[in-house]
Amino acid sequence: MGRKRAKAGKIRLTEVAKLAGVSPITASRFFRNPEAVSAGKRVRVESAAKDLGYVPNLAARALASQRTEVIGVLIPSLTNNVFSDVLRGIYDALDGSRYSIQLANTHYSILHEETLLRLFSAQKPAGLIVTGINQTAESRAILEQVDCPVVQIMEIGPAPIDMMIGFSHFDAAKAAISHLLEQGYRQIGFLGARMDPRVQRRLEGYQAVMSIAGLFDPRLIVTTAVPTSMTLGGTLCADLLAKAPDIEAVFCVNDDLALGALFECKRRHMSVPEQVAIVGFNDLEFMSSSVPTLTSVRTNRYEMGKNAATMVMEALDGRRPEQPVVDLGFSIIKRQSSARRS
Repeated sequence: MGRKRAKAGKIRLTEVAKLAGVSPITASRFFRNPEAVSAGKRVRVESAAKDLGYVPNLAARALASQRTEVIGVLIPSLTNNVFSDVLRGIYDALDGSRYSIQLANTHYSILHEETLLRLFSAQKPAGLIVTGINQTAESRAILEQVDCPVVQIMEIGPAPIDMMIGFSHFDAAKAAISHLLEQGYRQIGFLGARMDPRVQRRLEGYQAVMSIAGLFDPRLIVTTAVPTSMTLGGTLCADLLAKAPDIEAVFCVNDDLALGALFECKRRHMSVPEQVAIVGFNDLEFMSSSVPTLTSVRTNRYEMGKNAATMVMEALDGRRPEQPVVDLGFSIIKRQSSARRS
């Protein structure tokens, strides 16, 4: 009969150390910083902990060190592929480190974000990674007072709470519209969904370029607060075509809407780009596989997540970046859907 495990709460670190054949200091060092322990001892301590059912007491450790080894990550969606890429970067950066991740979904609500930040800050996190720069005054106060590195991701602005990494959504939209103008398109529509602050900045970029070109027409803008989807992209495109049947091109605030717009054009037997050009945003994988292939604004989401987590760890080691704001930029990936108008 195998050894009967005692309750995890009754197992002490000294018992783990004894079973592993190492000193309590070495066992403690393993749970604080595995890289500081030799490979052989890491295997023995980890095996002993599993055998005994030992679980480190993070709360007690936090009381002793004033900080846990948990990095809190707040994102607005767990189903959006954009944030899946960001999370993949964060997890890859932390893989093999002593830090773990506590993940929370704000559901695009700044008030829910505020509630979560109160909870996270009370748990003494090692660091916090939060999405966007439009926190409430209360959330900003929490983030300014919390005793850990903070990284705002997905965009950049003039007043970082601590550190920031992302790109300008305003400039990215301007570049997308400028591309369409350079290709000879003039009647350019705008399709937007959910209309969170980052999407609002894309709309502002669209309006700025169209106004400078003397082409701004409010009837070419179709938006909704409804969450985005490919089906919604088709619906918005249909609404735009009903309002402006002479439309020449459409800029979609994300790739789901762009693909939906493409499907709607196909249903109407409208050629893309011969009759309507389409440009998306984020450059998800399917943009290069559609027929025709779809132009999009490429954003460096994986790198954003990976660099954000690295910035937190380096700050914890006393190596803060010289510049607190990191602009990862963007690029226009030109494909068939926005080919030059003949």
